[in-house]
Amino acid sequence: MSGIAAKLQHNREKAQGIGSNSHAVKYLNQDYESLRASCLDRGQLFEDDCFEPLPSSLGFNELGPNSHKVRGITWKRPKELCDNPQFIVENATRTDICQGALGDCWLLAAIASLTLNKQVLSRVVPHDQSFEENYAGIFHFEFWQFGEWVDVVVDDRLPTRDGELLFVHSAEGSEFWSALLEKAYAKINGCYEALSGGSTTEGFEDFTGGIAESHELKNADPHLFKIIKKALERGSLLGCSIDITSSADSEAVTYRKLVKGHAYSVTGADKVEYRGDTVQLIRIRNPWGQVEWNGAWSDNSSEWRYVSSDDRARLTNRSEDGEFWMSFSDFLRQYSRLEICNLTPDALTGDEYKKWAESEFEDTWRRGVSAGGCRNYPNSFWMNPQFVIKLDEVDDDPDDGEEGCTFIVGLMQKNRRRMRKMGQDMETIGFAIYELPEEYSGKRQVHLKKNFFLRNCSAARSETFINLREVCNHFSLPPGEYLIIPSTFEPNKNGDFYVRVFSEKQADFQEIDDPVESHVEQIDIDEDDISDRFKRLFGQLAGHDVEISAFELQRILNRVVTKRDDIKTDGFSLSTCRNMINLLDKDGSGKLGVVEFKILWTKIEKFLDLYKERDADQSGCMSASEMRMAVEAAGFSLNNTLHQIIVARYSEPSLTIDFDNFVGSLIRLESLFNTFNTLDKDGDGEIELGFMEWLNLAML
Repeated sequence: MSGIAAKLQHNREKAQGIGSNSHAVKYLNQDYESLRASCLDRGQLFEDDCFEPLPSSLGFNELGPNSHKVRGITWKRPKELCDNPQFIVENATRTDICQGALGDCWLLAAIASLTLNKQVLSRVVPHDQSFEENYAGIFHFEFWQFGEWVDVVVDDRLPTRDGELLFVHSAEGSEFWSALLEKAYAKINGCYEALSGGSTTEGFEDFTGGIAESHELKNADPHLFKIIKKALERGSLLGCSIDITSSADSEAVTYRKLVKGHAYSVTGADKVEYRGDTVQLIRIRNPWGQVEWNGAWSDNSSEWRYVSSDDRARLTNRSEDGEFWMSFSDFLRQYSRLEICNLTPDALTGDEYKKWAESEFEDTWRRGVSAGGCRNYPNSFWMNPQFVIKLDEVDDDPDDGEEGCTFIVGLMQKNRRRMRKMGQDMETIGFAIYELPEEYSGKRQVHLKKNFFLRNCSAARSETFINLREVCNHFSLPPGEYLIIPSTFEPNKNGDFYVRVFSEKQADFQEIDDPVESHVEQIDIDEDDISDRFKRLFGQLAGHDVEISAFELQRILNRVVTKRDDIKTDGFSLSTCRNMINLLDKDGSGKLGVVEFKILWTKIEKFLDLYKERDADQSGCMSASEMRMAVEAAGFSLNNTLHQIIVARYSEPSLTIDFDNFVGSLIRLESLFNTFNTLDKDGDGEIELGFMEWLNLAML
């Protein structure tokens, strides 16, 4: 229950703006300002007890406590490594970021791209940090993590060997912002080794809060040039690279002066008239500031002679500054991959950029409830969380004259790096998109069931299911309403995920789920309706007080159900029997009279028919998916969260639900609905309880 309370509190804080870049969440409740002030008052340097200089902070396997790779490592502060350490010298530059003994080049490429955008850099690396003024051995950085900005505090003790930094370092060795940023990122992911292996897009996103898409240039989208142009208009970060085929290729320079395995940035896209044709051009920057493409459309190439003087003056800059033009067709041939990080509206100030409209949701996949797997598993696929996007406005400049609505869907699995220490890794994830038929238009409280997906094909889907942190794709679809279904590839894989949509125009994006309602048919019985035979039987069972207690009810029910071989049951628990009495006890005696017992008996008979009817494979027990449909047939409409609680509370480890637990869950649900409706005097869906009232109800 405490986990549910924590989730409710998280949602309330988010609604109050906590988690925005201007009001970041304090990671592990560590507040930079108060910790620094305390250290300055005491005249002591900060020592972080949440990320200590221990082998466990380095790693768990290759860098684990027993690995030879961690021998001789000592943790030292920058002032122990050089005479005059600096946080940032003038401006952060690419040479501040040199890789160490950790396979996190993906992260370093993302950090390097940060140095090209000062506004974005300042969100991650707060100003006013130094080794001189108010130095207390403490620094802090802000990272975007699954929908919220998190402020992470670190001390400046860094892992070294033989007096040199083990991991990221600056070329000069005296600048430490990048090494401290890497440490803060390792802390939030559990340890340094958790950063080994990854995609630059992951770093892009955690440093910007944006949504990153990757394009393989061998099979480029036919509208890629236009996508690039629109991305630049929106202030997106664009990076491109040439794949290496061997370690010897890394940083190797081709005869056309392009560097393999090296992160370039794309800074412009334009068109010129050239000898009667229109040529698409791309402007690229080498962060080295030198070594430029020497092919067609390079600074001194002959092609520039055949374009208008206006275009030539507008586009050319003949200096060895690392920036150059090339034709889009050469770009596709020479480069392997383009990565675009589309920034959130709040990351862009001023009116010079167009802005994406952004929507987001957090949700979970849970075994037996909402982890339905991909479309290959039709019996459970429908159980996945479902989201609807309504696309009303078409793009201003449609492709090929066809009206369409451009949007990007990103599906991200949460906290998987942090779980590496526990032996868990990325799940294989993806999503499918379905066009909603007219009969469902505008409906937001209808979780679509199995038959819909058996009868309808998807309108679009993620390019692949893949075991990366995020799968992200660019789409253009006709106006309409579409259902987005995120899933793991196989069913019953637990995980938390974060899904968001960036749309060119405003779009309504909502989670859809069944409403929470009770339509249970009330059983109305008078004593005159009860047969003499039943009354005699009741008299024999009830004893001298002519009422049935929870202990007697347990004995009666278990005697009946143990004789049946068509249902599986461990017998009714005393707790379930007490819930039954609480539901039907009208006079507060804590026991059942003959009418109350007859109503209960009628309910149990109905539950038995329902149980056998929904047990499709006649196994004698219910699967979690069968249980979901049975709860609905019993008269309850519940959302995913409540189904999740029922499975967690009433199922066996195999996710099966036996008869006594089935009855117990339905009785409990009916009792809760009845209690709320009794207290909700004005029918507004809200009740007010004092502490003792809440305790009395909760203890029942």
